[in-house]
Amino acid sequence: MMLEKEAVKLDQGLLDFMDKWKDKPGKEIMILHKIQEIYGYVPRKVAMEVSVQLDIPLAKIYGIITFYHLFKLKKPGKNIISVCMGTACYLKGGNDIIQDIEDILGVSVNNTSDDGQFSLEIVRCVGCCGLAPVMVINGKTYGNVAKTELPKILGEYRSAGEAK
Repeated sequence: MMLEKEAVKLDQGLLDFMDKWKDKPGKEIMILHKIQEIYGYVPRKVAMEVSVQLDIPLAKIYGIITFYHLFKLKKPGKNIISVCMGTACYLKGGNDIIQDIEDILGVSVNNTSDDGQFSLEIVRCVGCCGLAPVMVINGKTYGNVAKTELPKILGEYRSAGEAK
C-alpha cells in the first residue's frame, strides 16, 4: 500500500520570500533563516515542501540544517535559555549554571522541557565577558549570575508562562 504525501500549506510570507530568492546564490541558507523566523524551527514537512518547490534535494537542506548549530529541528520551548560558555563565563562557573538549570527545570542542553516552557542551549560568547557568567533568556541578558539567583529568575518565566 502506497502512502500519499500530505501537502503542507506554506506561510504566504515564506512563499513570497522564496520567490525573491529562488534564483540567487545562497538561497538555501536565507530560506532556512526565514523558515526559522516564522516557525521558530525548521519543521520536517516545511523542509520537504521547500525541497519540492525549489527542486533542492532534501539531503542538501538537512546537510545545511545539521551543519549550522543555529538551525533547530525541534520546536523550541516558549522560553529560550542561552548560557554563555565563552572563556570568561566558563572560568567563572558557566558549567555550574548549566547544571543547576538542568536540575531545576529537568531539561538537558539542546532540549526542551516536557511542559514546553523552556529550551536550554549553550552559546560560545554573548559579548558580555565583564559580566561573566552570563545567560540570556528570550533576549534579556543576565550578568554575574549566581547559582542562588537561578530559582527566582527561572520562576519568573515559569509563572509568566502559566499565567497566560
